[in-house]
Amino acid sequence: MSKLSRRELVGGTVAASVALMTAPYVRGAYAGGKLTVGFWDHWVPGANKTATEVVAEWAEREKVNVEIDYITSQGNKLLLTGQAEAQAKVGHDILRLGTWQPHALAELLEPVDDVMGPVLEQNGEVNETVRYLGQANGKWIGVPACQGSQLQPPCSRIDLMKEHAKIDVQAMYPAGSAPRAEDWTMDTFLKAAEACHKAGFPFGIGLGDTNDSVSSAGAIFQSFGANLVDASSQLTVRTDEVRQALEFYKRLIAFLPPNVGAWDDASNNKWLIAGKGTLICNPPSAWAVAKRDAPRVAEQLWTHGMPAGPKGRFAPYLPAFYTIWSFSKNKEAAKSLIAHLSLPSSIERLVVASTGFDLPAYQKLTALSVWAEAGPPKGTLYHYANPFDHQKLSVAGWPAPPKIAEQIYTRATMTKLALRYALGEKMETALAWAEGECEGFMRS
Repeated sequence: MSKLSRRELVGGTVAASVALMTAPYVRGAYAGGKLTVGFWDHWVPGANKTATEVVAEWAEREKVNVEIDYITSQGNKLLLTGQAEAQAKVGHDILRLGTWQPHALAELLEPVDDVMGPVLEQNGEVNETVRYLGQANGKWIGVPACQGSQLQPPCSRIDLMKEHAKIDVQAMYPAGSAPRAEDWTMDTFLKAAEACHKAGFPFGIGLGDTNDSVSSAGAIFQSFGANLVDASSQLTVRTDEVRQALEFYKRLIAFLPPNVGAWDDASNNKWLIAGKGTLICNPPSAWAVAKRDAPRVAEQLWTHGMPAGPKGRFAPYLPAFYTIWSFSKNKEAAKSLIAHLSLPSSIERLVVASTGFDLPAYQKLTALSVWAEAGPPKGTLYHYANPFDHQKLSVAGWPAPPKIAEQIYTRATMTKLALRYALGEKMETALAWAEGECEGFMRS
């Protein structure tokens, strides 16, 4: 791919300006018209190049002139792009939106049921979280995007877990076969966190206000059946389940690094890669960077499932979506390209290019060889994607209606609530604060 240039997008009277990384046109023939695409600027070297190649193959066949912008998520540039284009009602024909954006912009998105029908038949069913986030008013408003979709499960140090917590994570989640994780519970997790803390290698579970911290909190709360708002928009803050989740967090926080309340999405990665900790919850980015920068750490890392709570085992899942604006000038070509990106062959190429980071949403595409073969150690990513029906994929804020859940998520209500109680605020005072926050989300 030729060297990327930078340009600035200003949408009509929109005040926000958004920095874009722009690729050249990938096709010069005009028989099928022109198409503009906004993709996430992938952190894995070479992933953008592969995405460009996949699009170019389609453009060559369909004789469409395609321009791709790779838009960084740093500084919320991708989020701002969606907001700017929505206000201006002009922009990319296809825009890859993050987890919550399709619902936030649903009124301006083209329904894509005609794309999803054949894709589901081809690739298999999607999980409940994808339906929850990708549908509005009974219609699909986005097609699951492989690019950037991710799980955030535990990634543990094999040696430290075995030495200090007396847990063999490779035996519990063996490469090539189903988990043997009946004893991997929240109680076991807490005991392991205490043992590793005493040994000087604490778990690195953040309690900040960014994705990694909030996603972990969502899965932990859900494992206790603790929801702040239910599916019918009723407040469920003052429940025994929420109280149980807070008591668990209070005990856990005592065994975490003292500054976890200020952690961002890079903090847990750096903690693990530097050899300071035993376990984090993250997609395989920490392992991938460790392979390059700290190979002795990388060869001791193993990705596996979440511990189970009283209400089950929940894994944090953040899907992304390909969406089409209702004001797109070439909807037919846009739908055709999304269908091409959703082919099993296209998805596999994208997953391989991301070194296994990208996670397809489809049932038939969760056992690709890239996860089984990744290493060192070989098999380290096998349980990142392989389905064994042992955990439910979920997103923090569920099962509240998405527009309420998004605010619970983006305002980090759960991590703030856990910190307030752990740092000494009375239980009922902390719950009253959370209840007031959620009431505000319902009115907005």
